[in-house]
Amino acid sequence: MLDTGTPFSTLIRTATEQQHNEAEHSTFMRDLLTGQLGVEAFYRYTSQLWFVYAALEKRSEALASDPVAGPFVKPELARLASLEADLAHLGGENWRDELTALPATAAYAARVEECASEWPAGYVVHHYTRYLGDLSGGQVIRGTAEKLWNLPKKGDGVRFYVFEEIGNPAAFKREYRESLDRLPLEGSEVDRVLDEARLAFTMNTDVFRELGAEFSARN
Repeated sequence: MLDTGTPFSTLIRTATEQQHNEAEHSTFMRDLLTGQLGVEAFYRYTSQLWFVYAALEKRSEALASDPVAGPFVKPELARLASLEADLAHLGGENWRDELTALPATAAYAARVEECASEWPAGYVVHHYTRYLGDLSGGQVIRGTAEKLWNLPKKGDGVRFYVFEEIGNPAAFKREYRESLDRLPLEGSEVDRVLDEARLAFTMNTDVFRELGAEFSARN
């Protein structure tokens, strides 16, 4: 348990505020969500998510019994099958043949895998930045994508953003943050975990930067 007097969920939110804003306001996401980029860019972005979630979920079964990471491994959060359904809809039956990771994506996924294998508290950080983001800001992306590219509401193409097994997202997020507050962290480990949280957002921003460069080069 923390001895700082400040809940860890508050610490992690305030410590990553700058990096979170940078990721949220990236040029690529702005151009994507204002319709300046086409559905092809959305497909490419979705394909990058596949690598990150494959890394997050590859070891989730093994981590379910871990005292640190276990409380966060919940089957209702799993996204990989939904991502694959979206990619099949957006890219057709040969989507796997087109699946390539940008350098920033490969680095991001490798870091997630490293934490999953060696450092459960680090894995929790990456789990938090991705899944709670999906439940929150991800809903804006879903709604915009449905309108821009005439995708079925909460259907094929945006299933990644639809958490059918979570009936009350607000309550779920509250319970998740309470689990963060119970993490057995103290001393220098707190700073190490907060540094990893900043890194998680930075790596996400790096992916956006490379996606932006890729699509600006096509125009």
